[in-house]
Amino acid sequence: MKISTRILGKNVILVPYKEHHVSKYHEWMKSKELQYLTSSEPLTLEEEYAMQKSWHDAEDKCTFIVLDKAAFEKDKNEIESMIGDTNLFFNDVKYPHTAEAEIMIAEPIARGRRMGWEAMILMLRYGIEELKVKQFCVKIAMDNERSINMFKKLGFIEVGRCDVFKEITMEKEVQNVWLKWLIGETHDSFRDQEYK
Repeated sequence: MKISTRILGKNVILVPYKEHHVSKYHEWMKSKELQYLTSSEPLTLEEEYAMQKSWHDAEDKCTFIVLDKAAFEKDKNEIESMIGDTNLFFNDVKYPHTAEAEIMIAEPIARGRRMGWEAMILMLRYGIEELKVKQFCVKIAMDNERSINMFKKLGFIEVGRCDVFKEITMEKEVQNVWLKWLIGETHDSFRDQEYK
């Protein structure tokens, strides 16, 4: 999806996934742990560049890179500040306002600091306000307790299990009360700016 917005949060910044991010992203995805947690296959660097371009051009994929805001404000280096990514996928033609949400905090030093929590809330709010999402779903490995618990706290409920893929599907319908809660969680920290 061609995005020209960056989203400023309290502790993270979301920026559109661009070509200059690919090399570091590719290094992350060499990790067996991240491959497992994201249900991803390893790609060559050339394949990763092609994937970034296809995601950028596709209307059904919205991808942001998550930056550590404090690190970025210190040296203005996006690559050094990268800690993960967050995505919305619009896979269901019959339900165009339904998006599958994903979050990955790749840098171990950034885990357990609620940066994934904040990035996901910012992404959910962006999806509702800018992309008109009415319902979200997530697919999580059954043994990924941290992600399961995070999405439960976000109000998602389990709707299915797939023993073959060993994953849980959870959903959350967008309601005004929930949107107000998301806004309250991001309050004045949610600001978008033009990004080139």
